[in-house]
Amino acid sequence: MNIIFMQTKAELLRMFRNKYYIFWSLCMPILFYFLFTRVISTPQENQEVWKAHYLMSMTTFSVMGSSIMSLGIKMVQEQAEGWTRFIKTTPLSTGTYFAAKMMAQTVIHLFSILVIFIAGVFINGVELTSLQWITSGIWILFGSLPFLAIGTVIGTMKKVETASGVSNLLYMVLAISGGMWMPIDVFPNVMQTIAKWIPSYHFADGAWEIIRGNIPDSTNFLFVIGYLFLFMLLSTYIRRKQEAV
Repeated sequence: MNIIFMQTKAELLRMFRNKYYIFWSLCMPILFYFLFTRVISTPQENQEVWKAHYLMSMTTFSVMGSSIMSLGIKMVQEQAEGWTRFIKTTPLSTGTYFAAKMMAQTVIHLFSILVIFIAGVFINGVELTSLQWITSGIWILFGSLPFLAIGTVIGTMKKVETASGVSNLLYMVLAISGGMWMPIDVFPNVMQTIAKWIPSYHFADGAWEIIRGNIPDSTNFLFVIGYLFLFMLLSTYIRRKQEAV
């Protein structure tokens, strides 16, 4: 346990020194939240619900980006720099190495959630019950799992440039098509249908349900779990193929 703790601590220190994480996972979501709730006029029947709704959108947007980009690109960098080969020469097992990464990423997500929730309170005075704050935070941590799995798939790529380009494109496509930037109600019918089959929509929708006094729908759980296993299997398959070569 001490080895995992020390490796997790090292991963956290490296992450907090990463300007890429600070910009994409904290600054940009908070900036978007401010723009779309205080600067740009967005006609909504209930502005208070909209402010809470968009806070959940930007929190899920932040956590999804950290999962896909920060984790995936970092894994490719470590592979390119020979770090993963060096790890194999130390007492640190591969399982411990990946467990520490997942634990560190979870702590990072919790930090992002807290920072953006606090920003929502300061910027718009968002008011939720204690249960809603806690439940939405737990849901966002749970819902981030398939995107961590996507991050490990990105991490199998050979070049940092390729991983960076693919992860950025995927991040933006998932965010926009999943309704994180704007409600899917404004999309054409075909886009609304597509949105309901992608993981980012169900990730955000679970949080949207909570702030409206409901619980995430069973389909939200099914899609999150289904995509988690899909990308875990894909990542494992690719890594085994690479190791066999």
